Amino acid sequence: MKAILVGLGAAGFGWYKRLRDRGLLAAVAEPNIAMKAKMGNDPFPFYTSLAEALEQESADFVVNVTPPGAHSAVNHAAFDRKLPVLCEKPISFDYGESVDIVARAAKENIPFMIAENYRRFPHMRKMKQLLEQGAIGDVSFIDIRFYRYHRVERNYTVQMLDDIGVHHFDLLRYLTGREGEAVQARLFNPPGGWREEGAVLSAQAIVEMEGGIAAGYSASIAARGPETPWSGDWRIEGTEGAIELIGQSIRLTAGGRTEPVDDFAGVDASDALSEFVASLREKREAETSGRDYLKTQALVHFAKLSAESGGRTRVTLPRL
Repeated sequence: MKAILVGLGAAGFGWYKRLRDRGLLAAVAEPNIAMKAKMGNDPFPFYTSLAEALEQESADFVVNVTPPGAHSAVNHAAFDRKLPVLCEKPISFDYGESVDIVARAAKENIPFMIAENYRRFPHMRKMKQLLEQGAIGDVSFIDIRFYRYHRVERNYTVQMLDDIGVHHFDLLRYLTGREGEAVQARLFNPPGGWREEGAVLSAQAIVEMEGGIAAGYSASIAARGPETPWSGDWRIEGTEGAIELIGQSIRLTAGGRTEPVDDFAGVDASDALSEFVASLREKREAETSGRDYLKTQALVHFAKLSAESGGRTRVTLPRL
């Protein structure tokens, strides 16, 4: 199987190396010809026009690593040729546009997956395994904390929830196996954070999940203290114990004892690219398909609406 990689920026170059090293790269499409220098002497075709790349190359799928504002145009161009797409998050910053993209892929039966990588971290897969095994009984309450100083140059405005928090909301769905029912959120820029028009650097939220599970979320990309890992620090309380993730170390409390968890046997730690390729070969829906991931983006969307209104907001999932 071969892919056309669309976008060769900072994130795109990481995807370039993965596709190249696994023998999956057909060609690159990137409007900035200066980016071609990143490829060195590699022999892959380079196009400044996606339309030309799609016309000239025989590819099995497209990997969309363009800026979020360009995602939909690239996705539609691939869908016009019935090509499956592995797209970086978010589907679009516009929730309604995201719904339309997923609806088209579903209607035309075109495989479409979002490259959600946090749920594929080994420590997250292990926590999921422990929860499925009933290690702490039924989940009752979750506390999530994420703190980093993350100021980077991008060609779009940074948003705490759209850029980073969406990963944590996806983990909340993944670990519990439940969907969000309501959310109350506050989005703000703390004193000492940098000033960028339209940027939102910090978030606090209470997320109500199915089954009465409540989750507290506190996050900032303008934090000055010790940093958490990208997946955050977690405490998951259950009816018979608790699981804590501090850094990348897991502690399990059950039966009155607290012990570290370091046996990762049986944990599926394959990455997003491997999952997408496997789903195509096995003709099944990918784990983070657009249809599934839209439920994560819905949580972000309604959290933002809650922050605007200042009140608790019900989460309504689209019917596809």
